[in-house]
Amino acid sequence: MRLPRLMVAAPSRGSGKSTVAIGIAAALRSRGREVQAFKKGPDFIDPMWLSAASGRRCRNLDFFMMGRERLAAAFPERAAGADLALVESNHGLHDGTDREGADSGAALARLLALPVLLVVNAQRLGRGVAPLVQGQIAFDPAVTVAGVVLNRVRGARHEGKVRDAVERYCRVEVLGVLPDLPELAIAERHLGLTPLEEAPDLAPIVEQIGAAVAKHLDLDRIETIARSAPNLQENGPAPLTGAAEGWREAGAPAAGNGGGRVRIGVAMDRAFTFYYPENLEALIAAGAELIPFSPLDDPRLPPVGGLYIGGGFPEVFMERLEANATMREDVRRAIAAGVPAWAECGGLMYLTRGITWRGCRAAMAGAFACSVEMDDRPAGHGYVLLEETGNGAWPHAGRLLRGHEFHHSRLVGLGGGEAFAYRTLRGSGAIRGFDGLVQGACVAGYTHLHADGAPWWASEFVALVRSCALSTGSRG
Repeated sequence: MRLPRLMVAAPSRGSGKSTVAIGIAAALRSRGREVQAFKKGPDFIDPMWLSAASGRRCRNLDFFMMGRERLAAAFPERAAGADLALVESNHGLHDGTDREGADSGAALARLLALPVLLVVNAQRLGRGVAPLVQGQIAFDPAVTVAGVVLNRVRGARHEGKVRDAVERYCRVEVLGVLPDLPELAIAERHLGLTPLEEAPDLAPIVEQIGAAVAKHLDLDRIETIARSAPNLQENGPAPLTGAAEGWREAGAPAAGNGGGRVRIGVAMDRAFTFYYPENLEALIAAGAELIPFSPLDDPRLPPVGGLYIGGGFPEVFMERLEANATMREDVRRAIAAGVPAWAECGGLMYLTRGITWRGCRAAMAGAFACSVEMDDRPAGHGYVLLEETGNGAWPHAGRLLRGHEFHHSRLVGLGGGEAFAYRTLRGSGAIRGFDGLVQGACVAGYTHLHADGAPWWASEFVALVRSCALSTGSRG
């Protein structure tokens, strides 16, 4: 399969690779190119920016949650129809959780035969930039570092020093030099960049970043390098199937779904933005019609047979969430009545009695008797491995699921007799050793699941929604 492609990576975090990746996607799009962006790792926020820049929904590539074979199969399928696939790495190029680097950006570059564009923060460097770059190149000769972008360069004199050092000692092209441009800085939140969907007023920054990259980087050469990537193996793992990109439309009924589509309400507004597109597509493929609703703005819950409340930053909007008392009461009553629900992190927070943050408290839906308190430091951060306890709404004791967590909150006021759907073999979860609070047909935890890491999740959730709707005689 012919697929021009490129990875944007860096020696370490804070080098500017997100800015460069966003800029390349926007600049190539302005040239009329169809760019499919990918983000390595379990990130939600960077993909929002890359989606805005490319005009196509960004996809995640994650070794832990997807596995090598599924990842390798998903990459070409999800880049179908694109002129170029652009992968933004995470952390440093050679960093990862595995001591041998099996889950690093370099490992992903090897697996997918991605030429690498290395972004280097040259702010306080002169000739010393050369050993930094050369070390990145030499550490893994199987990775092709095809070019370097020098970032945060101050003036022509500084540019001359760092450009000369790289080209003289490293024998790699300098494909651009970005000056230190404070106006291109993206505001950050305690979990990283501010979500673009939460702050649409930041959208003009994407255009500004694209213009800066078009001005200071050699886009012609970058496209040539992307086209130099070898053909992908056509006899690799079988491609994954998914619903259409326009997931809001239910489309044709899924095969074998046992009847018409079931309606699942998906909380989607500025407070709840963390959804993997694969999860939404998997629900559609399993027979769901997704009905977006806003816990912030909609006065009532729409007529649905199930609920999916993803992550986000409900603490930032907790006063507005509290003010929408009719929605909170509708959600509480629905879960008390046995409506199946799946909630992740921010969704869990919304379903508790209240959130306390920076000395203020706001009431939430109250489906669970506990509350949430925000901390300055992460209470859970990293990959999660769960084992089903058999107490969940669709129990299969002993089955393993993979996901991730990143939260600054903790549950308070637990009574000690709560049921949990999962035992945490890795990660923090809701309390020590467990995640996934169970209330009737609702499961709410801190773990974010990816449909590729739990391929049965969507079909079993939809089946539960369908069975509950049939038992109550509702249309669901």
